[in-house]
Amino acid sequence: MNIEFFKKLFEEGSISEESFEKVKNASRTTLFSLHWEIKTLLYLGVMLLSSGMGILIYKNIDTIGHQVILLIIAAISGGCFFYCFKNKKPFSKELIKSPNSFFDYILLLGCLSFLSFVGYLQFQYTVFGTNYGMATFIPMVALFYIAYEFDHLGILAMGITNLAIWMGVSVTPKQLLLNADFNSQTVIYTYLFLGLLLLLAAYLSVYFNFKKHFRFTYQHFGVHLSFISLLAGYFFYYDSAFSFLFMVAMFALAFYIYKDAMKHQSFYFLLLVVIYTYIAISTLVVRGLFAMKDDASITLSFMYFIASAIGIIFLLINLNKKIKAV
Repeated sequence: MNIEFFKKLFEEGSISEESFEKVKNASRTTLFSLHWEIKTLLYLGVMLLSSGMGILIYKNIDTIGHQVILLIIAAISGGCFFYCFKNKKPFSKELIKSPNSFFDYILLLGCLSFLSFVGYLQFQYTVFGTNYGMATFIPMVALFYIAYEFDHLGILAMGITNLAIWMGVSVTPKQLLLNADFNSQTVIYTYLFLGLLLLLAAYLSVYFNFKKHFRFTYQHFGVHLSFISLLAGYFFYYDSAFSFLFMVAMFALAFYIYKDAMKHQSFYFLLLVVIYTYIAISTLVVRGLFAMKDDASITLSFMYFIASAIGIIFLLINLNKKIKAV
């Protein structure tokens, strides 16, 4: 509220002193937005409801029975989807806002219930036999359809995760580093293929102007997967000249992501480029220093990391200024 404007009107005699005092009191009692707090509580509520349902079923499995459990889960999922399809807005390739505040959470609950239903069905009755690929392929297709039909970024991320599971990998960057066995060409190339596929999906979303706001989600997973798999490929072929091809590919990808980040004014992706490029360059520098087989290499390594850390700080500051000037 522009209090100076009302003060000028009061001085000119356009409004009374009583009205001016009311305006001043109103300006002192500005509203505080609880948007993100409420959203967080609603998401937490959906997750707690799903977890509580699982615990309740687990503790009473002998008395409830598998068929009843499946029927309850199916009823919850079906009820959620019935509500969502009944209240959804017409499909559009542009951004679609939710019809109301609770729509997204009902849809999320429906998807979580659906995944539980398919998983429980396969675990208890092995409806897909030993073909576990089908048990992940069907939910994956359903999640991608729902994400596009209802324009839901959270469900899109779930779809990407199921795509990764279907391909036999884990899409979470932390799990990549902790659990993945990178001593396998198959795993490395699978990660790389998936990462590049997601980057292609991000590019095509913008190119065809079809749900272009999905670009960030696709690119987020794609960047992590691609960079980590290229680094893994470098170390896998460490003693071979072939290893440097992975570094060349990594720097080429970094340049592409840098240009794309500048185009879309995304400091987040610039930060990822700097971090992964720094790791790659540091790997090559340390490899070169230790190839000297000299005690001085340790001292030089420490000096490099101190100097480079300072350089990274200045680089990020300059990139932040540059991206704001675009």
